[in-house]
Amino acid sequence: MKWIYLNNEVMVKDSEGRLQLEKDKEAVYSYFVDYINKNTVFFHNLKEKIDYLIDKDYYINFYDMYSFEDVSEVFNYVYSKKFRFQSYMAASKFYQSYALMDDGGEKILERYEDRISIVALYLGQGNKEKALNYAKMLINQEYQPATPTFLNAGKKRSGQLVSCFLDEIGDNLSGIGYAFDSAMKLSSIGGGVAFNLSKLRGRGEAIKGVEGRASGVLPIIKILEDIFSYANQLGQRPGAGAVYLNVFHSDILEFLDTKKINVDEKIRIKSLSIGVIIPDKFMELASEDLPCYTFYPHTIFREYGLYLDDLDMNEWYDKLVANPRVKKKKINAREFLVKISQTQKESGYPYLFFKDNANKEHALKNIGDVKFTNLCTEIMQVTEVSDINQYYEEDIIRRGISCNLGSLNIATVMENKSIEEVVKNAIDSLTTVSDITNIDIVPSIKKANEELHSVGLGAMNLHGYLAKNLIQYESREALDFCNVFFMMMNFYSLQKSMEIAKERETTFVGFDKSEYANGNYFEKYITKEYMPVTEKVKKLFEGINIPGIEEWKKLKEDVMKYGVYNAYRMAIAPNQSTSYIMNSTASVMPIVDKVEVREYGDSTTFYPMPYLNYENFFFYKSAYDMEQKNILKLISVIQRHVDQGISTILYTKSTDTTRDLSKLYILAHKLGLKSLYYTRTRKSTIEECLSCSV
Repeated sequence: MKWIYLNNEVMVKDSEGRLQLEKDKEAVYSYFVDYINKNTVFFHNLKEKIDYLIDKDYYINFYDMYSFEDVSEVFNYVYSKKFRFQSYMAASKFYQSYALMDDGGEKILERYEDRISIVALYLGQGNKEKALNYAKMLINQEYQPATPTFLNAGKKRSGQLVSCFLDEIGDNLSGIGYAFDSAMKLSSIGGGVAFNLSKLRGRGEAIKGVEGRASGVLPIIKILEDIFSYANQLGQRPGAGAVYLNVFHSDILEFLDTKKINVDEKIRIKSLSIGVIIPDKFMELASEDLPCYTFYPHTIFREYGLYLDDLDMNEWYDKLVANPRVKKKKINAREFLVKISQTQKESGYPYLFFKDNANKEHALKNIGDVKFTNLCTEIMQVTEVSDINQYYEEDIIRRGISCNLGSLNIATVMENKSIEEVVKNAIDSLTTVSDITNIDIVPSIKKANEELHSVGLGAMNLHGYLAKNLIQYESREALDFCNVFFMMMNFYSLQKSMEIAKERETTFVGFDKSEYANGNYFEKYITKEYMPVTEKVKKLFEGINIPGIEEWKKLKEDVMKYGVYNAYRMAIAPNQSTSYIMNSTASVMPIVDKVEVREYGDSTTFYPMPYLNYENFFFYKSAYDMEQKNILKLISVIQRHVDQGISTILYTKSTDTTRDLSKLYILAHKLGLKSLYYTRTRKSTIEECLSCSV
């Protein structure tokens, strides 16, 4: 395949010892001429194409929403932009993973422009002007919906548009059965699902008053792993799940052991992700090297009628330790941090969720707590466990979490000076996804979506934009840029949510108890200016209005008067897959390699970083060569402005000790980060970095 060879020639150095970066563009051209064009179904005109795809049940009937003239206007606008993929990886990722294929899986029915147009029309829900607005930001690659929305929107036979689901598991057979049923249903429609296991009784606890009968959390984890392996979205998107356990739960050591490489196969968890919920109290015990106890949760419930993970451990820890009726066991907190780091170096897991950091500035703190996070550690919302009873008793359904995602392309919105317009259109489109989503197969998820309208607007291409403008990721200018840019994202997303509430004359349920309603949320913005301070960043924002204190004061008044429609607005996901299509660096994390290597099937694909040339070559420093403290500091600046979380990866060398890693956990916690995602380790056998080899 000619395009594969051309793409591979990127790594063959020329006579001056430089990578042949231009070969990637040649690979894109060959991919279209020699493969895509030959395998795309030909239609004489747009009407024939749309009619065929509707008649054959590929698309929903768009004529129920629009006239053909409206449909044609959107398609014509998108095609008039004459879009071209900027890398072979971008083109191949789209056609391999997102483009509509015929039922035989051999012929291509959609080009990129077609998918853009259909997504825009579907999210427009019959409003042509909205559809055109969405089409504009999508074809300009200023905004990218998450995979479920981009993959499924407008298709007749499809999964849901929502990315993320989270729920609690109650401590009885009915509650556990409800979780298993929910996992299977949600996984089958293409969602990633996370469960909080912290309410389950520990191994050896009592069942019906008989001590030593409970099996603990491990059997539950094994069953969930099998469920996610079995239930996938028609084989197109594999099932994906995560489980979280509070660090003070009595089964926590066994929970960690599930990810050790050399553990018994009966215990080992291979495909399910695991995360540890860490309250401030544990970090305090670790830092002061004080005795630490884990507790058997059912004994707490019997004694106080409260669940372990509903307790503020700053207030309850000493009381639980002192109560002889609360069963407990002693562990060494510092040794436990080391055990986490050892497990992470082996497997990348567990994820870490700093519970109290997530709740300190939680806008819904008077409604409930954020108790855990999702599969990618960026969704952080209030949850409550449902009471699932015997079949003859009525269930009490409380809120799980449903969240749909999308990401701004930092580079394009900055260059087009379109931050306000794109953020507002993005929030509008995400809200539409929330409005038309009805996950009635899982009542707790349905309830959360209907009452909170939560969305998660993120961002990608931070390192790409910085490198393009010759700014180092670890620099003062990068901190300055992020402080301003993400403040603006916060401002315009909140302003748009207020405008939706004003227009519809309704807010999310519980708004009157929120930090938005009492005005506390705005204090940091009406007492301090968030303007660029470095000359280079000032230049980047030339011609762009930056909201100042007066604008924030006005927004505070409007929010307190009209309310907010979306209980949650921002969450920065990893967005690796969709970033390829956008030819951008993933999320807000630094790159790993200047030319990324990916194995697909029986071929290797090389992906040069966006805008990579020999002028900005050295600004694409690998995350593995960066000081991790600097990465965490940058993420902490972004976190100031994000109401939910940020998927944050640690990049370590195999020579780094477990003590080094433990120090990073402590630093991340002190900096106010709410979570840590994977820990990636680069093997020490790779001695030469790409920068030094040129």
